[in-house]
Amino acid sequence: MNSKEKVSLICKCLSEKKAKGIVYIAVEHKTSLCDYFVVAGGTSKTHVKSLAENLEEIMKKQQNLTPRRSEGLREGRWAVLDYTDVIVHIFGDEERDFYNLERLWEDGENLVKYED
Repeated sequence: MNSKEKVSLICKCLSEKKAKGIVYIAVEHKTSLCDYFVVAGGTSKTHVKSLAENLEEIMKKQQNLTPRRSEGLREGRWAVLDYTDVIVHIFGDEERDFYNLERLWEDGENLVKYED
């Protein structure tokens, strides 16, 4: 599975569980950290946690992929799942506004809003 296919599957999984404002940002020419960031929002701490847990479960079942690292699942304000070439950030509303990753990484051409 290449990076773009992984992004598509991740966005689809998040959308099916009603994540808000899903975007992906191509950063392969901006950093060696990964190829894409996926950013999505949850409506509550419980929603953020369930989005992350569901994504982990589906990626494991369908692609036998587990995140290299994950953070924030216990608190539920911001979850990060590192799938090596794709890093997923799932934010609560306040945290998304505060960190504003879209603004930090997009250059006007590399940010795509996910649509079903």
